[in-house]
Amino acid sequence: MALTSNLMRALDEKDFDYDSNEDETEFNYDPNGEKGPAQWGRIHPEWGACSNGSMQSPIDLMSDSVDVVSHTWRIQRSYKPANATLSNRGHDMMLKWEGGAGSIEINGTEYLLKQCHWHSPSEHTIHGKRLPLETHMVHASLDGEVAVVGIMYMIGGPDSFLTSLQSVAGANEQDTVVGVVDPRNIKIGSMYYYSYIGSLTTPPCTENVLWAIAGKESDTNARPTQPINSRAVKILIPQVKDDV
Repeated sequence: MALTSNLMRALDEKDFDYDSNEDETEFNYDPNGEKGPAQWGRIHPEWGACSNGSMQSPIDLMSDSVDVVSHTWRIQRSYKPANATLSNRGHDMMLKWEGGAGSIEINGTEYLLKQCHWHSPSEHTIHGKRLPLETHMVHASLDGEVAVVGIMYMIGGPDSFLTSLQSVAGANEQDTVVGVVDPRNIKIGSMYYYSYIGSLTTPPCTENVLWAIAGKESDTNARPTQPINSRAVKILIPQVKDDV
């Protein structure tokens, strides 16, 4: 998956925001608004993939093209604690690690953990149903390939990781220094993943992003689901190893 110029800009070394623009007022999630998802591809020429791309995210994960693949997909998580900052980006909240927070290895390719952020309700759907919350753990390889691990949340007991962040988030501050945060405390809570090749879910909607969504059967910051087109969606039952 070659790194395009749009993705290079999105992965600028000084601020790895993955799917964010510096000015969050340039786009929004109003389905009928001039800056809503249906208009993103018309706001800037470099955002054209938002309207014209053939591999856009998010999608419905239970399409007719879903295949089950067992034990041919290897994931090794090697995360570690690092200093982090919680940022209010206007359209979402992002936790960005300032130092090396470790990596995930997928089928022999290492992707460094950069940040995570949240969408409510979930952006991906299962049988057309949105869950209350979706976390995106964003990773990048040394040659610029992007992999996102998505985690879908259901209503239930409190999540200790989310509760710990809620206790330190400032009411009005744009950035809050959190201190050391251990990404190993993020509960994935699934033995299988949906995987497909998609895109960034906000402008510039750049494609060729590897998605791995941990499977589970208000104001919103969720992009509408996009056509699957000819893409394959796989349910993967991986061999998972965590470094401790």
